[in-house]
Amino acid sequence: MQKVVVLGSTGSIGQQALDVIRRYPDQFEVVGLSAKGTRKESRTQFYADVDEFLGGNFSRAVLESEHGFKAITELAQTECSVVLNGISGVIGLKPTLAALSSPFAPKLALANKESLVAGGHLVQKMLGENLLERINPVDSEHSAIWQALEGQKYNTTSVKRLILTASGGPFRGFTKEQLQKVTVKEALKHPTWNMGPLVTINSATMMNKALELIEAVYLFGVDEKQVEITVHPQSKVHSMVEFIDGSIIMQTSNNDMRLPIALGLSYPNRLESVICSYDFTTSSTLEFEPLDEDVFRAIKLARNALRSGPLFPVVMNTANELAVDAFLSKKISFLQIVELVEEVVEQFSSKYNQPSSLTLENIEHAIKWSVEECERVIRSVSL
Repeated sequence: MQKVVVLGSTGSIGQQALDVIRRYPDQFEVVGLSAKGTRKESRTQFYADVDEFLGGNFSRAVLESEHGFKAITELAQTECSVVLNGISGVIGLKPTLAALSSPFAPKLALANKESLVAGGHLVQKMLGENLLERINPVDSEHSAIWQALEGQKYNTTSVKRLILTASGGPFRGFTKEQLQKVTVKEALKHPTWNMGPLVTINSATMMNKALELIEAVYLFGVDEKQVEITVHPQSKVHSMVEFIDGSIIMQTSNNDMRLPIALGLSYPNRLESVICSYDFTTSSTLEFEPLDEDVFRAIKLARNALRSGPLFPVVMNTANELAVDAFLSKKISFLQIVELVEEVVEQFSSKYNQPSSLTLENIEHAIKWSVEECERVIRSVSL
């Protein structure tokens, strides 16, 4: 029986995780839940989940809006087998570090990619080179690579390339001119996945894939040059690994996030019939296309950030979160999201003194600087 703490329980990942747990009551027991709880709908959902999974025991339930974020990091150190971090944004870094430093040494089912984008060096320092002894990736792309590497026991010396697949989002094939006037409503219409607004907009700008590139570098211990992006509109192949002999192993399934979530919770075991089987009795096509990195510039930005130093991905991610919020609030245009992030990263390069070693305090200072600089730039370019 796996004892599970679910952080971000009312979000898309959290709700799908609880659905998996609900379907396999002999495999899992929920011992802690957390949610932001700023909206009436999420609070109502949270109370219902506490009643269902915790028997109404609010001593193991944390609403950030009532108890503060520190209580969530403390919940991450509850005695358990697995902590699922489904929190959205860089704020999820502290619960990640808390879970990994817990005396109970739980597995971390990690859906919060920003934890490694911002704190990858800290996590590597804490766990050593093989992060995957403690971290079970939940992002569909990283779960796919994780599964493809299983037989290699994560020996990436035999790996030539990691190939992350991208659906292309709602603007696949668009030119820069076509992107000039896209609306918030259009950007939120993802063709294959149902996600929260931040991740959905990140998918539209390809920033989501840029963050996943950084996460893959830290998770699998490869150079950024070994990570490539290909557009795969069907979202059936979730990512691929090419080995040095030319063999390519891909992980494919119907596009349902419950599959990587379930594996993140149950590993090394697999649960039976988590999602419906792929239907090979009907004709289907799998397409792969190059990504136009001159139109979707987030990928180049991520590569440059990795090359520039450990705090640059922190700045990139922080600026992007604020830029997406500004776009959703109709303060800036769609194309200005990445343009704004590029400007903040450039200012950071010229104005901020780089520390000799990375600490949580360094990261927090960089985040604070990025927020202030990003807010200044947003005010200067607001529509």
